[in-house]
Amino acid sequence: MAYRDVYEAWQKDPEGFWMRAAEAIDWVTPPSKALFAEKAPLYEWFCDAEVNTCWNAVDRHVEAGRGDQLAIIHVSPITHSRKGITYAELQKRVASLAGALRAKGVEKGDRVIIYMPMVPEALEAMLACARLGAIHSVVFGGFAAHELAVRIDDAKPKAIIAASCGLEPGRVVHYKPLLDKAIEVAAHKPGFCVIFQREQEVAQLTEGRDFAWHTFQYGVEPAECVPVRGDHPAYILYTSGTTGQPKGVIRATAGHLVALNWTMKAIYNIDAGDVFWAASDVGWVVGHSYICYGPLIAGATTIVYEGKPVGTPDAGAFWRVLQNQKVKALFTAPTALRAIKREDPEGKLIDEYNLRHFDALYLAGERADPDTVKWAQRHLRVPVVDHWWQTETGWAIAANPLGIEELPTKIGSPSVPMPGYDVQVLDEGGHPVPPGTLGAIVVKLPLPPGTLPGLWNAEARFRKSYLDHFPGYYETGDAGYIDADGYLYIMARTDDVINVAGHRLSTGAMEEVLAGHPDVAECAVIGVADALKGQQPLGFLCLNKGATRAPADVVKDCVKLVRDQIGPVAAFKLACVVDRLPKTRSGKILRATMVKIADGETYKTPATIDDPAILDEIAVALGKLGLPAA
Repeated sequence: MAYRDVYEAWQKDPEGFWMRAAEAIDWVTPPSKALFAEKAPLYEWFCDAEVNTCWNAVDRHVEAGRGDQLAIIHVSPITHSRKGITYAELQKRVASLAGALRAKGVEKGDRVIIYMPMVPEALEAMLACARLGAIHSVVFGGFAAHELAVRIDDAKPKAIIAASCGLEPGRVVHYKPLLDKAIEVAAHKPGFCVIFQREQEVAQLTEGRDFAWHTFQYGVEPAECVPVRGDHPAYILYTSGTTGQPKGVIRATAGHLVALNWTMKAIYNIDAGDVFWAASDVGWVVGHSYICYGPLIAGATTIVYEGKPVGTPDAGAFWRVLQNQKVKALFTAPTALRAIKREDPEGKLIDEYNLRHFDALYLAGERADPDTVKWAQRHLRVPVVDHWWQTETGWAIAANPLGIEELPTKIGSPSVPMPGYDVQVLDEGGHPVPPGTLGAIVVKLPLPPGTLPGLWNAEARFRKSYLDHFPGYYETGDAGYIDADGYLYIMARTDDVINVAGHRLSTGAMEEVLAGHPDVAECAVIGVADALKGQQPLGFLCLNKGATRAPADVVKDCVKLVRDQIGPVAAFKLACVVDRLPKTRSGKILRATMVKIADGETYKTPATIDDPAILDEIAVALGKLGLPAA
């Protein structure tokens, strides 16, 4: 069946489409229907079903006779170790942890915060919560104490599951002191904490409150799977809000199961027994959807990777994992690929590995600039799929669905909308714009299963953030256009469309031009305040390792490139060379913070930043350009 047929089948009969997709899930009580629209514009899916996520991700594969298959492979170039866990072993470990949590009073509907590094125990903690019907909220390991405290106060967890430490190249990140400080600062106090002690650092336990992972589980009765309603929250995942107060995105259980299971085959072409690797972190949505739940629901083998794309020990780290673990598909952020490309511009390290099992590379999280996509296509010789989604949606809004049909690639586009998403482009007045015209990207309601039904204890904020601006639509916050063939182009966050002397210009389009310069490894364009034009673009350039031309000459080239390819209307005259760009730990460039520094506004260092010292480097580079203007 071709993509167009599948998409049209959904359009003609969305109810039938999702009920058919639901047949692949093991239900305790099957749903009577797919969509529940009684509270529109707050829509829900498969509400009256009863189901358990852990059963579908673990137990059913053991029951089907595949208990000896690897469920998880942990690869840690930092500790030089590899460990495999079969589905049968995972079932025992998860049931044991769930039993221990139940013995301490954790039950259906209770919240549990998980604060762990990239170890299999992080997935076990998530699955143990799902087994009991407890609602987990994973907070990125090593997150600042204040930010963790904010999440403790919002979620009000009965328990916190944490590790003693995380590992970065050359250093140990001390989790326990951060956890202790967060609990001290938070108004809400958890009933108890479970600490997974790592051999690299054994943490001091607080008497009466903290329990060591293994002793906590000693002698407990393993827990069975607890059925929950289809609309029961599987988890809360906090995403930073523009106000600084994090937004707790809710994922409803049944829709999550149906949607993720559908995507594993349709989008990623993964079957039971295949090896899938999402090189992300459990603290991000990709880690929830495609390290933990998606691959396991589909009966695949998932990789938990504790390392970096470069530096653990070199820029061949990813290709080594692909070869050694026989990975079929890799999902990573464009920023990881750019880091590899910067260290190994000619892709020489790729040739050292046998990638015969490797079928496709998937990119998401940041716009995939054409130069990086072309580099990957040239050196990896597999389909490179740029796909677009958000924390809120939990899975791809637009993609090239290799499991249905490999569509022609248009570089710079995440291809076409997936079933469930009626994607449209509107002007500021809410009117549709013609093909090829830049506007606000929205999705006509209802959103499909697996997307957020709301925010945790914040319905008014949910409506204001996503539904009020364009009634009848979900506002993505992204700007772009749809071409005549129906391919979508994401050009920038709506905030990153800059207004230069009345012309609305996409910073993403300028970044595409800059990234095409042979010496530029990575770049970012922001709009800075300008008294005459309103805003003017400013480019930050990171150069390839081994680039020999003077930075000033590269800047001159880049100014000319933008003028030639976008036109004088862009007024692109300002650019500087920097060693690195400020990013979140998931690889997103912190453009809004850079704008504030350039405009001389006060700013708060984002909690998600990878290295706060980079902001000082950006300020120094801007100072050399005479910014912020006095």
